[in-house]
Amino acid sequence: MLTTLKTVYTDTRAADLAWALGREPLPALATLELELADAKMQLRLLGASHQVLLEEEHGSCSETVACIPGSSTPLPLGVSKRVGDWEYEFAARVETLSSGQFAGRAQELLALVAEHPHGLAGVFPGSPHAFTAMLAQRHEGSVMWRTWHAYPQDGQLVATRTRVGVRMPMPAAL
Repeated sequence: MLTTLKTVYTDTRAADLAWALGREPLPALATLELELADAKMQLRLLGASHQVLLEEEHGSCSETVACIPGSSTPLPLGVSKRVGDWEYEFAARVETLSSGQFAGRAQELLALVAEHPHGLAGVFPGSPHAFTAMLAQRHEGSVMWRTWHAYPQDGQLVATRTRVGVRMPMPAAL
């Protein structure tokens, strides 16, 4: 699903993104509710990036990647931790592209997400290449999502990927 977000585009930067687990739901500009097998998800586009809410029999999880005033947790390159009965894995990278490369990549990502049944993308007013996009899927007992946050004024694209899965018990010693 592709939507134009009804908010003023402010010149945030990739370096302003922060990461947090366990935050309460923040006001969203657009949402997509999904059921992936026994998992209920809500993909949420915020004025300052994204939030994913996940619920299934093993518990719940909330991931927020956004420009959060006063946040002291910068966007990490990677996180791996236990959240209840789940293993949570997060990775992020920042790509810096030329204006031509950026425009092409933006069009490619928006087309991919807009056509996907588990995708949500929001374009900010003022620039067709200022967007946040999210794509979710379930694979082999895990729920996964990818996000892209575009900052055309700097030619930067922030890509994240997250996997949440039930912790597998250690096999007994032979």
